[in-house]
Amino acid sequence: MTQDVATPVGNDKPAGSDKQHGLLPRGLRNIRLPGLALAAAAVAVAWLVHVAVPVLPFLTMAVILGILCANLPGIGTAVEGVMQPGLVLAAKRFMRLGIVLLGLKLSLIDVAALGWATLGIVVGIVLLTFVGTLMLGKAFRLPGDQPLLLAAGFSICGASAIGAMSGVTRTDHRGTVVPIALVTLCGTLAIAVLPALKGPLGLDEVQFGYWVGASVHDVGQVVATAQTAGTTALAGALIIKLTRVLMLAPMVTGAALVQRFRNRSRHNKSQHNKSERSKAAAGTEGGKLKFPPLIPLFVAGFMAMIVLRTLGILPHVVLEGAAIAQDLLLAAALFGLGASVQMRSLLRTSGRAIGVAMLSWALIGVLAYVGVQLI
Repeated sequence: MTQDVATPVGNDKPAGSDKQHGLLPRGLRNIRLPGLALAAAAVAVAWLVHVAVPVLPFLTMAVILGILCANLPGIGTAVEGVMQPGLVLAAKRFMRLGIVLLGLKLSLIDVAALGWATLGIVVGIVLLTFVGTLMLGKAFRLPGDQPLLLAAGFSICGASAIGAMSGVTRTDHRGTVVPIALVTLCGTLAIAVLPALKGPLGLDEVQFGYWVGASVHDVGQVVATAQTAGTTALAGALIIKLTRVLMLAPMVTGAALVQRFRNRSRHNKSQHNKSERSKAAAGTEGGKLKFPPLIPLFVAGFMAMIVLRTLGILPHVVLEGAAIAQDLLLAAALFGLGASVQMRSLLRTSGRAIGVAMLSWALIGVLAYVGVQLI
């Protein structure tokens, strides 16, 4: 199930190739400071753009800057060379730290205040979108873990969910590039499309906020979309959105259980056939069965942060500081992932993935609208 993608989109060299790091000398490949410095500079630029044009979400701008750096002449060579070790660190480690801190935005008390009926509808939207996107990905024959990662991103919380799910599937960080690029694209389109549909669909401020919270992916995109209808819409959108975020832990744990079951089944089959080829397909080394973690450490940290927020033992200043740190970490991670995108190759090789993304976006939009009418 794990996708064997170890090179940037558009780079056909294997992971161990000397070309992977461009012109970077072999002895300098582990120097991370240049890439981290570039990521920090990009985060600052993305923040300034967001401040100047609030409708452009901070995290979305970080992805866009990463893609630009990877595809501009001259800069792209440095990104694939001396900058790469630091960008890889940001894309993988910073993403997981950001997911942990995301838990501090969610209080179970606020979720319970929605009532069981509303909570059930939100959970139903997440599950139906997840299963529907997964089936679409399989029907379109997307490679590797793309169906699962797209399903997580579109149904739960965008790039953060993709990063969390990739921890279970053990997908290389570059294997998450296409799903994150597509979920970011659709979330950005929602900022313009959903407000334009508010009037024709006959939604009041509360209903519009709920619709946005139930259908838009990243929290920043939810804020940018819902605030167009006022503070009432924004408040409703955030609580519905954060309720979807709550589904991250059980969905990731469920995926880990399925992965364990599949690994065990393949291992048993390989033992029965006594075939080295079957052993390799089972993901074993020397006949030893390897399991993904039932609950990845960073997901456990995410759950612990939710408990801390619910208990109300953290002062407001700590929560504010954690929110800022979370945004900065995720922005650096998304810049690093964006810097792995080669646009020519993405457009040439990811047509089916784009189709699945658009259908999934339409699916969650329709399900969320139906859910709002039921609420």
